[in-house]
Amino acid sequence: MLVDDLAFGFPGKLIGAGVSLHVGPGTTLAVLGGNGAGKTTLLRTLLGVLAPLAGRVRIDGDDVASLAPSDRARRIAYVPQHHAPPFSFTVEDVVVMGRVARGPAFARPGPADRGAARDALARLGIASLAPRAVTELSGGERQLVLVARALAQDTPLVVLDEPTASLDYGNRARVLRELDRLRAGGLSIVFSTHEPDHALVHADRALLLAGGAPLACGDAASALTAENVSRLYGLDVELVSVDATRKVFVAA
Repeated sequence: MLVDDLAFGFPGKLIGAGVSLHVGPGTTLAVLGGNGAGKTTLLRTLLGVLAPLAGRVRIDGDDVASLAPSDRARRIAYVPQHHAPPFSFTVEDVVVMGRVARGPAFARPGPADRGAARDALARLGIASLAPRAVTELSGGERQLVLVARALAQDTPLVVLDEPTASLDYGNRARVLRELDRLRAGGLSIVFSTHEPDHALVHADRALLLAGGAPLACGDAASALTAENVSRLYGLDVELVSVDATRKVFVAA
């Protein structure tokens, strides 16, 4: 994905501008910013759900905003921050929905689609949820199901809006480990987060948004400095070494 001097928002309302970045195969980009910084609006623009107010978003050389929805669904999988299911589909059926763009319109899912769904559930350690009604799950369990749906979609780019926000420690680790595995397999990953530590460990690149404008964008280790994180959240922060290979941010 290539983003060139992007301005994003809604008709008559600019949210952010000046975003340029490249997310190549096998690369993970973390997007950080305080509440209201424009992270979700930016992600929706990268997805082609919102048209850019200026600039361009391209994937494989094609303008994302000009792609048909079915074509976008074959190239980009999306995990929203919150989702309240209106119908009591089973978990397996929800994950199978990620396969819709893989077949003809109105086609019934085949064995390969069911297999991809079950594999995605197993990879996240939630295969036992397959027969459950998604409306009966906790918020954290539903979030894992949405991640599984994105995995089953089998796209070269996965975009996730705060994918670990409602998860407990164990499930948060499972999702982050799966994102690392996808990156190692050559996929492009974009995820937003309020956790600079997650970005430092699980992302190659980082975009720090402050009031819709890039405060820093580039290599994660270079962008995620104590000074930049302090400015981003309006809080004195120190970057502390845990051991020879790991550092964490601590409020000063």
